Amino acid sequence: MYRNQSIAQLYEHALARGEAVLGAHGQLLVETGKHTGRSPNDKFFVREPGSESHIDWSVNKATDAKTFDALLGRVGRYLDGKDLFALDCYVGADPRYRLPVRIITEYAWHSAFARDLFIDTADRAPAGGGAATRDAFEPEFTVVNVPQFEADPARDNTASPTFILVNLARRMILIGGTRYAGETKKSVFTVMNYLMPLRNVLSMHCAANVGQEGDVAIFFGLSGTGKTTLSSDPHRPLIGDDEHGWSTDGVFNFEGGCYAKMIKLRQEAEPEIWAASHRFGAVLENVVFDPQTRELDVDDASKTENSRSAYPLDFLPNFVPSGMAGHPTNIVMLTADAFGVLPPIAKLSAEQAMYHFLSGYTAKVAGTERGVQGTVATFSTCFGAPFMVHHPTVYAKLLGERVAKHEVNCWLVNTGWTGGGYGVGSRMKIAYTRAMLNAAIEGRLANTTFEREPFFGLAVPAAVPDVPGDVLNPRNAWADKSAYDAQAKHLATLFADNFRRFEAHASPGVLAVAIKP
Repeated sequence: MYRNQSIAQLYEHALARGEAVLGAHGQLLVETGKHTGRSPNDKFFVREPGSESHIDWSVNKATDAKTFDALLGRVGRYLDGKDLFALDCYVGADPRYRLPVRIITEYAWHSAFARDLFIDTADRAPAGGGAATRDAFEPEFTVVNVPQFEADPARDNTASPTFILVNLARRMILIGGTRYAGETKKSVFTVMNYLMPLRNVLSMHCAANVGQEGDVAIFFGLSGTGKTTLSSDPHRPLIGDDEHGWSTDGVFNFEGGCYAKMIKLRQEAEPEIWAASHRFGAVLENVVFDPQTRELDVDDASKTENSRSAYPLDFLPNFVPSGMAGHPTNIVMLTADAFGVLPPIAKLSAEQAMYHFLSGYTAKVAGTERGVQGTVATFSTCFGAPFMVHHPTVYAKLLGERVAKHEVNCWLVNTGWTGGGYGVGSRMKIAYTRAMLNAAIEGRLANTTFEREPFFGLAVPAAVPDVPGDVLNPRNAWADKSAYDAQAKHLATLFADNFRRFEAHASPGVLAVAIKP
């Protein structure tokens, strides 16, 4: 058992064992094989008395303790005599809520990935106390990740040879049959999504940054909406790019690193992510590279559209070392509307914010994900449905209470299409999106006139500095106004159909602002 290896030691192991190759700029380049993303259909919770009343079983799948114990025993026998890598780390920057976790992996590069993504025990130790702190480390959760072990569905009662089993009673996560390292990150996030609401902390799939005046902004958004890109601002230090808690004292990062998409990454557009991904210590998954020079080809999606870079937060020039900040002043909900009908920015009431938080809308287009044809609306409640353990209204209630108490400004920002849907219109210019976001976050829209658009009930600013007026009203950007009306009504209908599952649980205020076609 190799315990708490440095990144250099893990590099040596990974390269010597043939798990990875060295990139031209010192990165560790790895391939994950057939699994280049998560396997949500293979994730199960062990049903047990201590947690079963809290889990939303309408979306989370159950297994039993006997199945877990039997598979754990088989994994144990498989690992007998093998070299393993163990990392002691924390999840949660706030000492009051952080979770001590031990990550045990079959691959050295998986341990390097965890070292980049989670909080090192030495990072939260008193000066000079890193080694002693690790010696005294007591994990409250253990992750065992065995990529090369495949289950037998008939024997092990799994959905496929891949498995992600969460046992809250034994405080263990068992992962196998997939080399995609994101399963470790997201399974631990899932555990935090269970634990934190029980302690009156809102767990959030979001990015967060903070301004010079201490004003915090959080960014909700599904993959492809620009969450990581837009939260990276040279004038606003980054708290974190993906997973946070919001306690009675403020916002704190769950992680110690970032997990950024690499496909079509541009140095001029995202220089901080580019630099962090082109240095020793970064772990790059499924990025195409020249076999001789080891230079990257980020435009080649032949392995996957979901190529990734994992790196620690201190690779960025502008971040919050403590991972903690105050209460948000602004909440931004990002969507990439490929139908081209949502306004590029709109102000939301507290009730509308809860509605859109429960809806979690974006749209996927052909070519971005296997099996997607045309334009497909995606609704992922709380902007992270696969990781939410409690009923979605548990998280929405916590959000609504905090928005009301701290008088948070809430915004819906469309980073998708304008002037027509995908294939007809054009993608919203990032310069315009940044200008609108900056104006909103800096309070420069406080005295602006807002106009109510008719299909979604959204308050759209009449003017935003440095943004053309015809961009703000999506209908004006379409040459064919009747086509816009038809498409807007279609999307409004999709919103209404999706929200029916929440109507029995929603408050009267949220029901009053619900979109009606």
